[in-house]
Amino acid sequence: MVASLKTQVLIIGAGPAGLFLGHLLTQEGIDNIIIERRSREYVESRVRAGVIEHGVAKMLDDAGAGERMKRDGLVHHGIELRFDRTGHRIALSELADGRAIVVYGQQEVVKDLIKLRLASGAPIEFEAKVNVVEGLNSDAPYVEYVASGESVRVNCDYIAGCDGSHGVANQSLPSGVVRRFERNYPFAWLGVIAQAAPATDELIYARHDRGFALYSMRSPTVSRLYLGVAPHETLEEWPDDRIWEELNLRLATDEIPEITEGPITERSITGLRNIVVAPMRYGRMLLAGDAAHIVPPTGAKGMNAALGDVRDLHRALTDAILHHDLRRLDEYSDTALERVWRAEEFSTYMTQMLHPYTDDPFESAVQFSRLRQAVKNEETLVTLARNYVDLNCL
Repeated sequence: MVASLKTQVLIIGAGPAGLFLGHLLTQEGIDNIIIERRSREYVESRVRAGVIEHGVAKMLDDAGAGERMKRDGLVHHGIELRFDRTGHRIALSELADGRAIVVYGQQEVVKDLIKLRLASGAPIEFEAKVNVVEGLNSDAPYVEYVASGESVRVNCDYIAGCDGSHGVANQSLPSGVVRRFERNYPFAWLGVIAQAAPATDELIYARHDRGFALYSMRSPTVSRLYLGVAPHETLEEWPDDRIWEELNLRLATDEIPEITEGPITERSITGLRNIVVAPMRYGRMLLAGDAAHIVPPTGAKGMNAALGDVRDLHRALTDAILHHDLRRLDEYSDTALERVWRAEEFSTYMTQMLHPYTDDPFESAVQFSRLRQAVKNEETLVTLARNYVDLNCL
């Protein structure tokens, strides 16, 4: 027997996009249900992005979801580019009208939003496997899922697909209704979390002949570090001693030859790619976040772009459901994609500037030209700073 539910918006996916959309809709009095195929423990522990743009941080705070971020997040007014054993500080706030970024892990945003969701009493179902998505091009779409051994059918007005690039929302679209733009890079990131006090107050992006490196942090006692590696490499090839040796080599300057080391508690390897799905709407299915686009993490735009989608989608659904005004809904995909492609461009720029092509001397020389311009040319500095600090919510 299949249980039956009715809601105005069914949200598939309990990442930052799905949770924040549900939070905003609930504040508007719009009924919504969130379903997530993973467990709560899993989604709260996924280590992902850690840089939050100025406008996105303000949006979270204005919606009542920023209390812990404001208390525990690390406000940064600059970043550093390192190459040729020399550091070059980019004064973000000075170049971007006083705005700054906040370093606060994506999993912490997820924890905050789940806590708010549970406190509101609005429904959220973890470990829910979707089997059927139908009626997308009708006035009566529905989804069937199984959770705790029970089959449930949810009839709704709209479906928000916020469940990632390999999620059921993407897979449920009929063949040929969207176009997929994709680029894969010959690089991957080996990311580690270390119990080591950060040796810097701001993020460091390093371009070294041996590869890319990034020094970031999650708290005054925890560092988040990345090494550029080949996509085919495995974690077994990277014991702790080798990781620290390579980080020290790539991040060293003449003034600072070594970084702070400590026990490594987590590690992963992630390939770098760009993906854009267009349009971001098919009938009553609306895509947001990773379900619609992926960016390489070099530009720190993944979660920011996803929450930018939510801002646009929340406005569109509010107008459609509460005011019977479909204009923003009809424009949602075009509005979002204009911003998404800007995020893709900036992420591509940062990726290509900082990851050496060791077998291409011409490209290597071009990279150094970009880096020199990035640290010396005033117009380039302003553009880089503004894009880094506040691309998605201007």
